Amino acid sequence: MVVIRLARGGAKKRPFYNIVVADARERRDGRFIERVGFYNPMAAGGEQPLRVALDRVTHWTGVGAQMSPTVERLVDQAKKAA
Repeated sequence: MVVIRLARGGAKKRPFYNIVVADARERRDGRFIERVGFYNPMAAGGEQPLRVALDRVTHWTGVGAQMSPTVERLVDQAKKAA
């Protein structure tokens, strides 16, 4: 099964998440098929906290990919902002 989920990056106490399309059997931060955006919960100033390629998310969900609950919430948030 293919899932759209968050892959953690960044430093200790400074999280940064990539929104990735991956095989469900791969590790959280392991191999992925495609990067479709990012989420920066610590964004300050002029930094962009969220970017999602909605066309790619639509493509992957159309071919059967499942979104994690957090990614679903972030995608809804990005749709409202667009």
